[in-house]
Amino acid sequence: MRDDTAARFRNRFAGDEVLDDVVWASLTGEHARFAETRSRAARYRPEFSPFSGLADPADPGAWVDLAELAGPGAETAFTGAAAEAVLAGTPPDAHPGWELVFARPGVQMVDESVRAEPDPDAVRLTPADATEVLDLVTRTDAAPFRPRTLEMGTYLGIRRDGRLIAMAGERFRPPAWTEISAVCTDPAYRGQGLATRLVRAVSDGIRDSGATPFLHTSADNVRAIRLYESLGFRLRRTTAFALFRSSASHPGLPKS
Repeated sequence: MRDDTAARFRNRFAGDEVLDDVVWASLTGEHARFAETRSRAARYRPEFSPFSGLADPADPGAWVDLAELAGPGAETAFTGAAAEAVLAGTPPDAHPGWELVFARPGVQMVDESVRAEPDPDAVRLTPADATEVLDLVTRTDAAPFRPRTLEMGTYLGIRRDGRLIAMAGERFRPPAWTEISAVCTDPAYRGQGLATRLVRAVSDGIRDSGATPFLHTSADNVRAIRLYESLGFRLRRTTAFALFRSSASHPGLPKS
């Protein structure tokens, strides 16, 4: 993407409106170093995250750009307008080059009165911890996680007897905001308040950086929503999550 194009799209965001399209705002801003771009489309490099963003999800040409960027058979995730449109009944030809794999409703919540504080037992996780982290998020069905997701922000963990049993960290970074993600606890250690402690600790670091915490979760994850509300997050908007797969038959894609 040309610098003037990226700047033009960044300038359209102000206040909390930036949260309407957090992936595009991150990929054309602070996370540009993790991005692959082609004209009206951008995606995280696959080793970091499965998410993509579009300058305008209602523009079929942006979907073609993303298909040509990703190549045939690639899968990519969306949250925000592109995913919400699917749940609203957008016809398949609105996404040329892509087939819908699944879509589900979600919620976006923002920090209103979180008691942010460091935790003496929380340690910063590094790339050396990637194998343990991937095992924990897989066992707990936490947010999509890739081998280098840890490099996208600060991730904190709590260990017992040297074993990683709980974690939380930072993912998307639109201007002035940072998302809390991958909040998970080993099933054997749930009910001990570990998620609460880690969310507060991650929030503390986010506020120290001058940003405001926010997060996403599935709309049917009532337990998580109640936890976040009890910590001081409020619902900002309903949203959605969707996974698409690029079609090898699209004329704009390379021949396999």
